[in-house]
Amino acid sequence: MAEQFDVVIVGGGQAALAASYFLRRTGLTYVILDNETQAGGAWVHGWDSLHLFSPASYSSLPGWPMPDTPDGSYPTRDEVLDYLRRYEARYAPPIHRPVTVDRVERADGKLLNVRTNTGDFLSRAVIGATGTWSAPFIPDVAGHDLFGGTQLHSSHYLNAAPFAGRRVLVVGGGNSGAQILAELSLVAQATWVTLHDPVFLPDDVDGRVLFERATARVLGGPSAMPASGFGDIVMVPPVRAARERGVLHAVRPFVRMTATGVVWPDGREEAIDAIIWCTGFRPAHSAFAPLDVIEPDGLIRVNGQQAVREPRLWLLGYGSWCGPACATLLGAGRVARSMVRQLAAWLASPT
Repeated sequence: MAEQFDVVIVGGGQAALAASYFLRRTGLTYVILDNETQAGGAWVHGWDSLHLFSPASYSSLPGWPMPDTPDGSYPTRDEVLDYLRRYEARYAPPIHRPVTVDRVERADGKLLNVRTNTGDFLSRAVIGATGTWSAPFIPDVAGHDLFGGTQLHSSHYLNAAPFAGRRVLVVGGGNSGAQILAELSLVAQATWVTLHDPVFLPDDVDGRVLFERATARVLGGPSAMPASGFGDIVMVPPVRAARERGVLHAVRPFVRMTATGVVWPDGREEAIDAIIWCTGFRPAHSAFAPLDVIEPDGLIRVNGQQAVREPRLWLLGYGSWCGPACATLLGAGRVARSMVRQLAAWLASPT
């Protein structure tokens, strides 16, 4: 017999924990289904030297602030993981792991059926909190399958050691590309490949500003307009150090790949040992496809966090399209508070 709950949360990372914190106050029955073997969600898979680019006070889930780092620096990946483990121990959310959700489909009556490798779970509503880590995006470049060197997405990059002394291309102009390029440039012949010249935030601006501006932009507040001179890349210490070494510059993309390297726009062919794709992610929402909610652009149309084409499905943590800054630790909590309040009212409605 399938277990039945008011709410099933699919995913066990920071968004799921934020939703759980507020659900536990509602009296609704719920369960979290996580396909990982430990706490931490996508943070488990971050590269070794990954740092947040906001202080701990801007990186906390609801109810319990992340402890400040001893030296006042931005938290490391391991410090975030330790915080998430202790957060789970503190609040003991009802997590089942490891559980792989295969599909979510409509059941008889008013329920959704969450099918997993351990059995079925029936629920009146489902919160999708699967994030993006398991859906890395790599562009379709001519000759991609011909290349005989190493290729990996940033989601599987751990550290620079395997690339020491090698010729490496880092593709992607965001924060991950800048940070990985900075690290690789210490041990490898690394080239940064971006669509456009990277634009950097001033040294004294960090993720706090990005968070507040992202929130204002979604909410249409007085800071909604982008400020002149503000870019995308935060100048964390390793990136600043790369700038001081004179390696923080980029070239435009290659036009195709070959068995041994790449061909640049001027026709020059260069031998390359490895390519690291820092080219972002897509929503990891394939389990919801049976509900016929995924639009041609790959997103799920929502009213707030509630799916328009299936109102029993709610979304949290995928990006600004389902809540301002909700893919961040602090943002997930802020959006979860209002989402759970609306979800509880919706479940209590006789219609």
